[in-house]
Amino acid sequence: MKKSSIKTASAKISALRISPIKLNLVAGMIRGKKANAALVDLEFSKKRIAIDVRKCLLSAVANAENNLGMDIDRLHVARVEVGKSFVMKRFSARARGRSARIEKFFSNITIHLQEI
Repeated sequence: MKKSSIKTASAKISALRISPIKLNLVAGMIRGKKANAALVDLEFSKKRIAIDVRKCLLSAVANAENNLGMDIDRLHVARVEVGKSFVMKRFSARARGRSARIEKFFSNITIHLQEI
C-alpha cells in the first residue's frame, strides 16, 4: 500500500475546561468547511468555547503556512477530533449530612487542515 501524499497540518489543545459533548457541538459547526469560513463562523458564535476553538484553528492555519508552505486560501477543515480528557471530582454538601459528587469535565481538541 502506498502512503497518501496529501499534506495535513494540525493543531491540538489539551485540557479545555468543557465537557466533550458541548465542545463537539461547536466542532460540528466547522467540520468540512473552508478555513476562512470556519473562522468567521467561530468569531460570531455565541458559545463560550468558540474562542478557544478559533485559537486552535488559527494555530493550525499558521502551522500549514509556516511549516508546510500551504496556501492559506485553499485550506479546508479535513477533520476535527474531540476527545475526553481527565475529570476533576468535587463534592457538594447536601441535606441530612449527605454529599453529592460533582464532576468537572475536561476535553481535548485536534484540528486537521488539508489543501483543496
